[in-house]
Amino acid sequence: MGKFLLLLLFASSALADTGKKIATAARKQVGVTTVYDPAYVSLKYPGGDVPKECGVCTDVVIRALRVALDNDLQKLVHEDMRSHFSKYPKNWGLSRTDRSIDHRRVPNLKTYFKRRGFSKPVTKAAEDYLPGDLVTCTVPPHLPHIMIVSDKKTAEGVPLVIHNIGRGAREENSLFTYPITGHYRWKD
Repeated sequence: MGKFLLLLLFASSALADTGKKIATAARKQVGVTTVYDPAYVSLKYPGGDVPKECGVCTDVVIRALRVALDNDLQKLVHEDMRSHFSKYPKNWGLSRTDRSIDHRRVPNLKTYFKRRGFSKPVTKAAEDYLPGDLVTCTVPPHLPHIMIVSDKKTAEGVPLVIHNIGRGAREENSLFTYPITGHYRWKD
């Protein structure tokens, strides 16, 4: 029992460190990414990015995972989509992958995270959302959105989120503002 408990504590500590790294990397985008710009941009591959001062909600996640964990969602999503294209949404009428945009679409990220086993239960309990968790929701009228759970909380204990919902990267109290459609925790 002693070894199991130590292993469990180590794994829990490693997940907490991972989440904190993701939240910290996302927070570094606040004040840098100041514009919301959903324009299609042809990106280099791998490691492509739109200019740092602009982007969308997914760009906050993409940049945070690159900086915090050296994980390139552009490459990871592209490779998974190329191998399992039929598993991904057909919302855009594409017949093949597009390395410049596939990783910048919330429905594709949701599919990738679920396929990787990152899914967590969607609840209304603040304590279920840990720093670095990725949360998807629907913004009116029916737009998919993604945000990163911060390691900072409100006075009531609700975690803040870091996202770009139209005004650049911000850290704010929005976790339960919109209907949550997915909850994911990165694990390597």
